[in-house]
Amino acid sequence: MMDITAAGTTGPLDGVRVIDLSTVMMGPYAAQILGDLGADVIKIESPSDTVRVGPYRTTPGMTPLHLNVNRNKRSVTLNLKDDADRARALELIDSADVLVTNMRPGALDRLGLGHADIAARNPGLVYAHAQGFRSDSDRAGNAAYDETVQAASGLVDVANRALGTPAYLPTIIGDKVCALTIVYSVLAALVHRARTGAGQYVEIPMADTLIAFNLVEHLAGHVFEPPEGPTGFPLSMKKGHRAVPTKDGLACVIPYNPQNFRDFFLAADRADLVADPRVNGESIADDDVDALMELVGECSPSLTTEEWERVCAKHSIPMAPVLELDRAAEDPYVRSGQLLDVVDHPSEGAIRSVGIPVRFSDTPGSVRRLAPLPGRHTEEVFQELASGQEFASGQKLSVGR
Repeated sequence: MMDITAAGTTGPLDGVRVIDLSTVMMGPYAAQILGDLGADVIKIESPSDTVRVGPYRTTPGMTPLHLNVNRNKRSVTLNLKDDADRARALELIDSADVLVTNMRPGALDRLGLGHADIAARNPGLVYAHAQGFRSDSDRAGNAAYDETVQAASGLVDVANRALGTPAYLPTIIGDKVCALTIVYSVLAALVHRARTGAGQYVEIPMADTLIAFNLVEHLAGHVFEPPEGPTGFPLSMKKGHRAVPTKDGLACVIPYNPQNFRDFFLAADRADLVADPRVNGESIADDDVDALMELVGECSPSLTTEEWERVCAKHSIPMAPVLELDRAAEDPYVRSGQLLDVVDHPSEGAIRSVGIPVRFSDTPGSVRRLAPLPGRHTEEVFQELASGQEFASGQKLSVGR
């Protein structure tokens, strides 16, 4: 079991204070990443918003999603509709370098927490505001969920064309991609502040973010005006673009050139396919890809996943075993990278904590705190403010303020 108290290394954002005034997934995940990188993240939670949906072990509200996106934070509970508590929230924001929020603009303005109000008090603040749709669009006030953003971004159209059904991707990709966009936008704004001393307002609309993300490859022939071909990235839209069965599981096997296909068919003991003219030219014709991938799927059950992994590594054939989520903790790659460690949570006992995927040679990130109970640090944080102690650990970062 990993000992959190031993993880004392500070990250590259040591000295940066982040106020997390967000809910659900997108904002909290972004703020957690900033915390993983060393920032002092203080999460402001409403006393009436501490019940979360999902299973729990010991404490209501301590659900898997909460545990997964709220580590490396301190939690304070404040009722922002109460004048005294709102004043305390403003005091916290005055001490901060970054504010991350996904509250609706109207609600923020009514509470005196809109950008104009905050910038007048703390002109060096990076105010990162995530919302469903662009504030100057006719959808600005619309509610946004991951599924609505997948639809608005064209991802549902991609699924419909590739799979024959207008499905949503079975992951909250809009929230997570937007969270990553919040992180890099905040970091860019901090660099700007280091040069100029000025904070700024950063708007991160989910729909715009996912449209840009989706069109990188799927705009395809419509990059040109007039179009030089259809939309949709050809390789991703092929019928044979899927994992294949092995003797004992599933694997992604993607032969990319004639030699890859010949080596694969030889390992499957299919000499007839090794001699196939379609895999003996200078390249694979686009019209042959689907049929050849069907043959890959027919041959793949001849060996186990581990055997195919050795064969493909030997012949430089792109391949990866399909990670089964139920067995993720046992996967050798996951285990060797400490991507899923068992840790002892103060209130919930043994839980699995997802590792930090990025590695810094000199300033590695670390898991210093597990997701706290709501309000766990209210007294501690405001005692620090009252005493003039700006940070729980580390020194305040000098970035132009």
